[in-house]
Amino acid sequence: MQLFVKMSLDAFCKGWYGICLVLGDAVYRAALNEDLSMSLAYIIHLANYSDGVLYLLMILLAVELAVIFDRFWFLRTAMAKGRKVLWMVSNRGKLRRPDLEEIATLAKGLPEESLIGVALRHFNLVHHYGTARGEAFANRLDEAIFLTTPSLDKRLWILDTIVTLAPLLGLFGTILGMFHAFSILAAPGHNPASVTGGVADALIATACGLFIAMIGLLSFNAFNNAIDKTIFQLESLKVVLMNRLDGAPVVLDEPAGGVSRREALGQVASQA
Repeated sequence: MQLFVKMSLDAFCKGWYGICLVLGDAVYRAALNEDLSMSLAYIIHLANYSDGVLYLLMILLAVELAVIFDRFWFLRTAMAKGRKVLWMVSNRGKLRRPDLEEIATLAKGLPEESLIGVALRHFNLVHHYGTARGEAFANRLDEAIFLTTPSLDKRLWILDTIVTLAPLLGLFGTILGMFHAFSILAAPGHNPASVTGGVADALIATACGLFIAMIGLLSFNAFNNAIDKTIFQLESLKVVLMNRLDGAPVVLDEPAGGVSRREALGQVASQA
């Protein structure tokens, strides 16, 4: 995750460093009352030169940054607190109900919460039945992992789409800009310098699209790596829980003491 932060910040800062230099130069020349080559009007000109494609790229960049910040904080929290949950479980001996309740409080809102919930329900059932099957407990933990995994890559499809769409959209804007640039040749008394200037303006859309795609690609790969590590933590927690609880769910035989299975399950449900 630290590598992701460093790479993303480097790419972001290098991309916007040039923009800041241009804008700073524009402000400096504005203070000297010189003719501005890069001003708000010129930026609007560039956007209009691509028939509005640059506006769409700005929207894609805003959406991309929102998804990046959202997933970054979620996965960062999930990995950090998930390691703490795994450490707490693995450093206990045989888990008891108070231990599970304490760990469940820490795991609230984390991917590990569903596994701790399965372990807590298992403990309640074993308390009433007295015998258990490790295979059934393992299956329920696997089920909890499968149900939790989709929440880890939530909204990453947006990044994947932007990585593919942004360069194509930028290229489309450049093609539209080329139409405007070469249309000058049809005008009487055209100036060749106007054509080359128009081509340069048209290429801005492609550059912006590639820049947006690079940020998205770095983030997408880093998030996938973080998701793989989080799933590994869940699998590790599953094994540790099975070891600390000595196997799991309950064999559905009638318990001793004259209490029916339905009554025992009702008591467990009321305690959960």
